[in-house]
Amino acid sequence: AAAQLRRRLESELEDIRGAGTWKSERVIASRQGPHLRLAGGGAGIINFCANNYLGLSSHPEVIRAAVEALEKFGAGLSSVRFICGTQSIHKDLEEKIARFHQREDAILYASCFDANAGIFEALLSPEDAVLSDELNHASIIDGIRLCKANKYRYKHMDMQDLEAKLKEAQKYRLRLVATDGAFSMDGDIAPLREICQLAQKYDALVFIDECHATGFLGPSGRGTDELLGVMDKVTIINSTLGKALGGAAGGYTTGPKPLIDLLRQRSRPYLFSNSLPPAVVGCASKALDLLMESNAIAQSMAAKTQRFRSKMAAAGFTISGKDHPICPVMLGDARLASVMAEDMLNRGIYVIGFSYPVVPKGKARIRVQISAVHSDEDIDRCVEAFTEVGQKHGAL
Repeated sequence: AAAQLRRRLESELEDIRGAGTWKSERVIASRQGPHLRLAGGGAGIINFCANNYLGLSSHPEVIRAAVEALEKFGAGLSSVRFICGTQSIHKDLEEKIARFHQREDAILYASCFDANAGIFEALLSPEDAVLSDELNHASIIDGIRLCKANKYRYKHMDMQDLEAKLKEAQKYRLRLVATDGAFSMDGDIAPLREICQLAQKYDALVFIDECHATGFLGPSGRGTDELLGVMDKVTIINSTLGKALGGAAGGYTTGPKPLIDLLRQRSRPYLFSNSLPPAVVGCASKALDLLMESNAIAQSMAAKTQRFRSKMAAAGFTISGKDHPICPVMLGDARLASVMAEDMLNRGIYVIGFSYPVVPKGKARIRVQISAVHSDEDIDRCVEAFTEVGQKHGAL
């Protein structure tokens, strides 16, 4: 049986290589930041594919906060929250998250994937319905699969289709519309105003995943609901501590206190996973402090994003999405995306080609992500490298 399994696995792996969708892992030998050193000697590499939107992954105050938490509270709790895994810093961070999002309460998870895996099953029953955008993140899709609610999938950001499905779902007790606030593969932003209007019309609740929005979208970085002026109309927010807010790990749900209380009693990823390590909590707490003290870092993103998008469009590239630091350079062919990404690295630019199953077949791309700590020179060098590589491989 073991030999048979090995043959089957090797065949599947060979199919992945043959399709040009093999995902290699480059090894970084330095801190995360706009400039990297790769294992094996690659130095002076400009990183354009991290979720380090605000540049806080290596911020000295964030690192210092992690060290202080490590020294005071230890390496870890060796326990889940309800046994002996809750420290004062966990409660403090949850209060800070709720205050940042202007919600009643919050609950921490090991990741936002866990937060998405834990909420739908705990909240929804066969009497309820959930309506999900077809391009929602894999963690939302998996979380919805775990619940017993009646499931509807509406076309990507298509409000006519959502309304039709809301009409169909009127027979159920509770209706929950679930969407990414900002979609990670395409860099587009959900039409939350229209979604909230439909939710109000059909007596539904709105859930948003803000992993690619928290910290930098909106006037004070509170996310897409702030950006679009619907903070009072979105009921539930899930997001991450592992991107803009320090870049370490962790996720959370924030919303009505009775919901948070229920998750503490019923959410399986919360009940059966160790609590977040103190150093991670310290990182995230300091990142939120920096963000709430000043919105200057968050506001710096817009000009840098516009610089890259406009220059790439002028060079002849198609960039998906709008006004988001996720800037997918659309190429279509998986092999082309992979080869161009390798050539970009040879020119000192770290980017990765995305292909099926991460994105739909025929929609391969190189996803560029702009950070607040990129300089104008970094951005211009990236565009120049793309232009050279694109011309070499016939992408322009």
